Amino acid sequence: MASEYQTMKAVHYEGPFCVSVKEIEIPKIQHPDDVVIKVTTAAICGSDLHMYQGRTAAEKGLVFGHENMGTVIETGPGVTLLQKGDRIVLPFNVACGRCQNCEEGSTAFCTGVNPGFAGGAYGYVAMGPYQGGQSQYLRVPYADFNALKLPPGTKHESAFALLADIWPTGWHGLELAGFKPGESVVVFGAGPVGLMAAYSGIVRGASRVFVVDRVPERLEAAKKIGCEAVDFSKGDAVEKVMELNGGNMVDRSVDAVGYQATSGGSEEEVPNVVLEQCIRVTRPTGGIGIPGLYVPSDPGAPDTDAAKGMMKLSFGKLFEKGLKVGTGQCNVKRYNRYLRDLIVAGKADPSFVVSHEIGIEEAPTAYQKFDKRVEGYTKVLIHPNGGF
Repeated sequence: MASEYQTMKAVHYEGPFCVSVKEIEIPKIQHPDDVVIKVTTAAICGSDLHMYQGRTAAEKGLVFGHENMGTVIETGPGVTLLQKGDRIVLPFNVACGRCQNCEEGSTAFCTGVNPGFAGGAYGYVAMGPYQGGQSQYLRVPYADFNALKLPPGTKHESAFALLADIWPTGWHGLELAGFKPGESVVVFGAGPVGLMAAYSGIVRGASRVFVVDRVPERLEAAKKIGCEAVDFSKGDAVEKVMELNGGNMVDRSVDAVGYQATSGGSEEEVPNVVLEQCIRVTRPTGGIGIPGLYVPSDPGAPDTDAAKGMMKLSFGKLFEKGLKVGTGQCNVKRYNRYLRDLIVAGKADPSFVVSHEIGIEEAPTAYQKFDKRVEGYTKVLIHPNGGF
């Protein structure tokens, strides 16, 4: 092992609303195609909160973290494209590169890394045996295929970290909706993925981008990048978007909220509310993109149907309007190298979404505050080995 230590610090799931930082064994090369990295940055994602809140089957002991980057410290004998010292960022998707879905570019639905399921990820329940990267070191399987090389040094660290998930996922939301430059877009949800979808709309030449949320700091962030903000706690969001858009529906809508959506000023969950709003606000023959997470089972659901991943939907209206709908996890490798090059060229900088950068010992407090959406916690980057 290239490290002089045998244990490392890692964010350890203890149960609902509780994580700790514990010493665990440093990962080792398990397969010739593996590398081990020293993690420089790992992000806390909104989807980590689903596990943190006890809304999944995650078990005690899981190490969180699917948005990871770092420096290669050890390579397996089968690795040919990477070497010690390379700076890399990892798609949250763990993919083999060899199955039919990977060959077709659908790396989020790899059938080779998680038997019985299409898709694998670091540090996420039911997504395979891959330890998360909110830790000082991380094993990277199928490293030649999964790793994206970055320029050496520390420049753009915060921006590059977002290539692991949220910026490609936001971009993917527009792709799912069928977006074309010059069109109008509404994004429901101004969390990190929603802001990245809105920013992608700006970068890609949308005529107008509307963002719907109720958290003031999030709406302010949307305004700062050139979007028009709508507070859904102050009235019907669809009516307000159409009023701002000259009485017209929008060309494309993006659901960046998912199954834990709420309505109005209430805290009560209404899982189908954003999908219904997308159907209402999108013009006939327009498109809806759904990168927001929906799950087949939810132990904390508000009703028995939602607990089984089922909900009522105005399918008749969807059909009547001829709307196209795209869903599913983001195939990060489809986008990440091009988004990297936009950052390097100075054409884009998604790091505006980062609100806090912390050491790993601060992770339990950061989870608490991010979950409660207090003190401006929007996107948190953990630097497990310090240095930033």
